[in-house]
Amino acid sequence: MKTILQKIANDISQSFACRIYQTPQFETNWHKHPEYELILILKGHGTVMIGDYVSDYSVNDVFFIAGNLPHWFRKNHPKTIGSAMVIHFTADCWGDGLLQMTEMKVIQSLLQKKNGIQLEKTLKKEITACMQLIYRKKGFDKLMLLLQCLHKIGHSRQSKLLTEDFTDTSDLVNPIIEKIIDFSFKHYLDKITLEQVAAIANMSIPNFCRFFKKNIKKTYFDFLRDLRISHACKLLTASTEPILDICYESGYKSWAHFSKQFKEVKQQTPSQYRKMYLS
Repeated sequence: MKTILQKIANDISQSFACRIYQTPQFETNWHKHPEYELILILKGHGTVMIGDYVSDYSVNDVFFIAGNLPHWFRKNHPKTIGSAMVIHFTADCWGDGLLQMTEMKVIQSLLQKKNGIQLEKTLKKEITACMQLIYRKKGFDKLMLLLQCLHKIGHSRQSKLLTEDFTDTSDLVNPIIEKIIDFSFKHYLDKITLEQVAAIANMSIPNFCRFFKKNIKKTYFDFLRDLRISHACKLLTASTEPILDICYESGYKSWAHFSKQFKEVKQQTPSQYRKMYLS
């Protein structure tokens, strides 16, 4: 499986791309591209990785991803359909000078940051409606709607910062990292040892630990923890299973360990998380 430095192809009659991707095109490897990305999940649920952030995604989630910020959307169940509306654009797609205007300072500030964010509450609903209009419109109206979207995102506080100024200096995402991530997505509910993943990377354990943290900005076991807690969150909100059963179904052998790690990631207990989403 080759790492992608993705090339976004635009229609020559348009300054940016707005498309709907559906399985299998929806599935992405660990990749990056110079274009900024605004993505609305239309179908499916699974795990999202943006920079060093790992969590779950579901229908109606909206993410804004800075250019050259590595990311990966992965369905949890291969047989389900995944679909998303995706807008790709560059910082200069409006031509030279527009973003230097005083009225564009909010958008300019948004695009200068190398952040990944998730939209929330009223902002999410407004941007969802705006993206659906962008998909249907053409020409000048389409361009103005994108500017309005970005101004709303830059001006609002109704968003969650997922990763801040994530720095990736390589031209290509390291294929060894992609191989490790792919293995982890497939086996995170199983017992995984450092010996296993170091062997996949063909490295000693100390070298692998340094290599992984340098590329993903967190330890391998913190990354594995995030995958498992993301899975637990989906089970907590999509079922009425006892929380103890969810603990074991999420790759944990100890309730105390699961409870501690869940609180580290979500800043609340599993029961509080379930109550918040089901209330």
